[in-house]
Amino acid sequence: MFEVDPRSITVILVLAALFISRRAIRKAATNSGKPLPPGPPPLPIVGNALAIDAAAPWKAYMEWGKTYGDLIYTRLLSQDVVVINSEKVARDLLDKRSYNYSDRPLLVTTELFGWMFNVALLRYGNGWRQHRRLMHDKLRSTAALTYRPLQMRKAHQLLVDLYEAPNDFVLHLQTMAASTIMSITYGYETQRRDDPLVALVGNALVQGLKVMTPEAAAILGTWPFLLYLPSWFPGAGFKKQAQESCIMVNEMIEKPFEYTASRMASNDATACMVSDLLGQIKGKDNYDGLERVVKNVASTSFAGGSETTTSTFVNFVLAMVLYPDVQERAQAEIDSVMDGNRLPNFDDRDSLPYVEAILRESFRWHPVFPLGVAHAAVSDDIYEGYHIPKGATVIANVWFVLLTHSLALYVDQPALYRAMTRNEAKYPNPSQFKPERFFTSDGKLNDDKVLYTFGFGRRICVGHHVADATVWAAIASLLAVFKFTKALDGQGKEIDIEPRWTAGIAV
Repeated sequence: MFEVDPRSITVILVLAALFISRRAIRKAATNSGKPLPPGPPPLPIVGNALAIDAAAPWKAYMEWGKTYGDLIYTRLLSQDVVVINSEKVARDLLDKRSYNYSDRPLLVTTELFGWMFNVALLRYGNGWRQHRRLMHDKLRSTAALTYRPLQMRKAHQLLVDLYEAPNDFVLHLQTMAASTIMSITYGYETQRRDDPLVALVGNALVQGLKVMTPEAAAILGTWPFLLYLPSWFPGAGFKKQAQESCIMVNEMIEKPFEYTASRMASNDATACMVSDLLGQIKGKDNYDGLERVVKNVASTSFAGGSETTTSTFVNFVLAMVLYPDVQERAQAEIDSVMDGNRLPNFDDRDSLPYVEAILRESFRWHPVFPLGVAHAAVSDDIYEGYHIPKGATVIANVWFVLLTHSLALYVDQPALYRAMTRNEAKYPNPSQFKPERFFTSDGKLNDDKVLYTFGFGRRICVGHHVADATVWAAIASLLAVFKFTKALDGQGKEIDIEPRWTAGIAV
């Protein structure tokens, strides 16, 4: 989240109280005559904002879920927020009523920090449809098949990098994730280390992922007068951060695009998303406007695909270290199919069901987007007797961060698990990494592909086919070649691991 000087909070609250919107004072019962969903009692003016850590709001949502159930109403200052804590409710609302829940909340920070280009954050309407159409054309399931040779080549390069410098494994995982999506999007071959374009995007993401949440935007959304305070005013340091973010985001959008455009001008461009889309719009009316759409689509694809894939890779490696029996079983399966003569390829995928189960469990165990990307209600709605107000921010609590960062967190605490990936009824012992949960009693893979970790309804991540294939290529290749273990100290003893995750819209 953007930084606010703690010493200035009192000053801001006093000033803000003078400007508070009348929306902050609302009745518990609405004009529909139906009650709002249950939730924690709000305080005057601030609602439930003081009970939420904006960097990790899922903690509060999880705690409230134990008391109030699978559909919770809360208020962040003047913003209505509805939290969904079960997959069934998410499917009922975000999938089956997607016509009413495909909008995005208007987050002041999105525009302030320069992220209005991001297709995932666009408001629902014709502009979004135009962007989505182009993304779908290049990332849909059939198009994703054409990227498989590239993805496998990048996976094999990862193996070489790890062999040469195993201590830099996180860097190599980041490089594979970034270089794969950069090649698909821009036809750009990244350097194996310290690539300037990858670093540029990474720095922009660090800023953006902190502020693209309803919780982070609540203060400025409720009291927009804060936007007009000078940057030197106590608590207004976010304005300098926003200016720096806008500069980085603009470079993130323009520089990779310029690379592909210049290669096209010299007839030296590799086939990729940008070159294909520019070819499609060449000579059309409103070329400049369409070019801007292509830039937005391309930068969204890269920004959305690199960091999330890296996080999934790192979670996979962590799981292999913590659960060596899982690793051994997967390697035995690979050895039985490959017979020690070659590396796995996509033609082997159906013959490696346990590797497939590890892939699914890697998505479920610690999903990168614990609250997904927030939806917004287009119109008033009634669900199971509860009123969901028009304009309410609707959040699917896909997963919550566990309450402690020690290895003790792997001891199950059944009363805590309400969120989707931690639903004990569906996933017994949910904190354990257990690929076996994706098999039926007769040893076949079940139908649960954990797609809800990619979103819901019309706003589901359009690149999930590409992401799925990239992660599979890496996991299968890594398991075929390497064994992941705990590091050893100077006396040859294993060094214990205390898993920790970052906070923000992505973890």
